[in-house]
Amino acid sequence: MSRPSALELSRPACTLFHAGLSTDFMKLGDLEFHILVDGYFGLDGGAMFGVIPKPMWEKKAPPDSRNRVRLAMNCLLIRAGGKRILVETGAGTKFNEKLRDIYALEGPHLVGRLRDRGLQPEDIDIVVDTHLHFDHCGGNTQMEKGRAVPAFPNARYIVHRGELEHAKNPTERDRASYFPDNFLPMETAGQWQLGGDEVDLAPGVRLICVSGHIAHMYCVKLEGGGRTAFFFADLVPTTAHLGFPWIMGYDLYPMQTLENKRKWIPAVGRGAWLALFGHDPNMPAAYLRERADGQWEPEPVRVD
Repeated sequence: MSRPSALELSRPACTLFHAGLSTDFMKLGDLEFHILVDGYFGLDGGAMFGVIPKPMWEKKAPPDSRNRVRLAMNCLLIRAGGKRILVETGAGTKFNEKLRDIYALEGPHLVGRLRDRGLQPEDIDIVVDTHLHFDHCGGNTQMEKGRAVPAFPNARYIVHRGELEHAKNPTERDRASYFPDNFLPMETAGQWQLGGDEVDLAPGVRLICVSGHIAHMYCVKLEGGGRTAFFFADLVPTTAHLGFPWIMGYDLYPMQTLENKRKWIPAVGRGAWLALFGHDPNMPAAYLRERADGQWEPEPVRVD
């Protein structure tokens, strides 16, 4: 099966973006974006699927011997309005061996993926953290002379102001997800730009606050050339979470997750938008099809 150098979103809505693409990109008019993988990791399957019984979820996400399901850390590299925008930075490279084992962390890493496209960290203009859990913002910083410093020295880093406040004072329930070295160095360097509930970053690039997983998480809406793509972040982390009740045990506000899934999944599906998934290791993107029971499922893109 050959792979084209670019996949245009003028294709029919019943297709799926191939997970293994390394040089391909998607275009929406003048806006273009790549899906870059910062690597893979594992989380407990029961936590990933909440109230869904294991005999159901393990058919979609088989666990390893430690009950961990394999997840990707999918990031977006967007070129719009003359800006290079990076959405998410994955877990980064600061983990010690104990934590790498706990979370089954493996490469490749984001900076290498950027260099594959001729970019250095200095070339990034904007970094968007949908939220500040370690698997979404760990690559914000790198270690230099024993301290964490911003990995993208010329970038504005953007997060919802409420999420940064929460990250500094997390609850006992979610404290393990927040690592200060991932977000405090930008404050020291003066590189934070704190956003509100909607932020227009560049032509066709909008951040939308969607609560449920946490109180203040951004999803990303991309528009151009009459087409739309929507990055779900952790509202719908994988295609296995398209079922409305398939909600992570990690979510602080699961009923808000349910409400927002009922809002945004049909909007994406009925609008023939491309759905982008932050953690799916096999389907980072798909169009959606409504079933007779009112639930939604992905449709594969044929790359030939």
